[in-house]
Amino acid sequence: MSFQATSIRATRRAVLVAALCLGACFGQGGELRFSIRSDPKTFDPLLAEDDASETVRYLTGGTLIRIDRRTQKFIPELAESWQITAGGTKIAFKLRQGVLFSDGTPFSADDVAHTFRRVMDPNLHSPVGDSFRGGPGEIKTEVQGPARITVTFPAALAGVERLFDQLTIVSSRSPKKELATLGPFVLGEHKPGSYVLFRRNPNYWKKDAAGRRLPYLDSVRADIQQNLDLELLRFKRGEVQLIDTLDPELFDRLSADSPGEAKNAGASLESEMLWFNQVAAAPLPAYKKAWFRSKDFRRAVSSAINRGDLCRLAYKGHADPAAGPISGANRLWVNAKLTPHVFEPQAALARLQRGGFRLEAGTLRDPQGNVVEFSLATNSGNKSRARIAALIQQDLAKIGIRLNVVPLDFPSLIERMTRTYDYEACLLGLVNVDLDPNSQMNVWLSSAGNHQWNPKQKTPETPWEAEIDRLMLAQSSALDPKKRKAAFDRVQEIVWEEAPFLYLVNKHALAAVSRSVLNASPVALWPRLYWNPEYLQVANQMARTR
Repeated sequence: MSFQATSIRATRRAVLVAALCLGACFGQGGELRFSIRSDPKTFDPLLAEDDASETVRYLTGGTLIRIDRRTQKFIPELAESWQITAGGTKIAFKLRQGVLFSDGTPFSADDVAHTFRRVMDPNLHSPVGDSFRGGPGEIKTEVQGPARITVTFPAALAGVERLFDQLTIVSSRSPKKELATLGPFVLGEHKPGSYVLFRRNPNYWKKDAAGRRLPYLDSVRADIQQNLDLELLRFKRGEVQLIDTLDPELFDRLSADSPGEAKNAGASLESEMLWFNQVAAAPLPAYKKAWFRSKDFRRAVSSAINRGDLCRLAYKGHADPAAGPISGANRLWVNAKLTPHVFEPQAALARLQRGGFRLEAGTLRDPQGNVVEFSLATNSGNKSRARIAALIQQDLAKIGIRLNVVPLDFPSLIERMTRTYDYEACLLGLVNVDLDPNSQMNVWLSSAGNHQWNPKQKTPETPWEAEIDRLMLAQSSALDPKKRKAAFDRVQEIVWEEAPFLYLVNKHALAAVSRSVLNASPVALWPRLYWNPEYLQVANQMARTR
């Protein structure tokens, strides 16, 4: 199986010509602004796992292959072409020549080899590395010259090209502190709690149809803003030009005031979900750990939640009840046989009572007499999640469970989720960066850091997690699409049955795009609005010659 760049050049040329013609009116230069919810946890692209760090990675990082967010087709980036052989265990790349890192050092096959050594280092715990672990054994690289390299996997990796969209190539020569990049922008300045500023990469390799070096923008500023109301106010003032995710209430308000700037891209790939802390070392009472590790407890809580109300009241109809980890918008991989857990509060209570729980004067107690009460942590400033939490609180009260909602600023929440494990339950969303299940290896493998309910297990702590490990590795190396689908369907069934995540709703993709922005076209896949940052332009800003 091989791929050459020529098949999409004509289409890309047409797009570039159109952008060039419109660009004559909009000009080059200027600054694009949007908001992120927190400071990046890291500026190392191989460790990015939170939204803010992923934003840094996407704007600054260069990849061998990129997935076109509109068409889902592969675009040759730093690799001019590639060929997959040996039953899917080898991929040979021919690299672009004359490409420079932002610091002026040349890009070569040595950098690709260096990147693989780093990302697969078990001591690094890279979430990107998890995606490439299709089986036991080491990934080997063979450099055949400055522009040629072959990567050999211990087992076949189905859809391996897609994984390279997430692998940022890092320099083997530049000091780490220099943060040399191959993407359209470089990190310019970071003021914690305020903003991250990206400046134009003067050595970026892409040019437009007229031969002008990209990107068009001089800079991109990501303001750290948790207050969604203030974000919309700043958008209306022209202080930010993009809002990637709009609260449904704010979307309806903007639709009424400025319908041309409110964008509804339909069903998204994102899920809102709740999970319980099952980490053995977590600083929680033993009796609560026993609840959270009980499938019957998790399933009872799930059945006590009215997902229809969440969609109608929390999301103003801009969401659908969720059945599992894959949204119905991902038609290729969703297990269509699964339906959302049915809202049955009496059945939920009966399930708990069979396990020895009892309802006394409106309060649920466990078999040892402990009052069933737990806290639900979520990020502050998100109205939709606040409404979801309040509705769940009301639903659980009907079966005697006391729920305390704890809004936290995002850095504090991430600290508790990933380091101290000092929380009981959490309400957050999951952003899928690709349609393919291999992109979720860092969630489903029990050893992975994003296995949120109980991360970084040395060996699977439950039989069902061991089975998910087996199935995820099996599907990742199966070249038969039907076998892959069957394996991942079974993963979804196990998740539905065991309920490590309580999937609540699949949100619609609601966004805002200023009329001043050219070439921004919302898509379902992250990043929905700035997936083509090198081509974005802003009106009414000074044009200049490159």
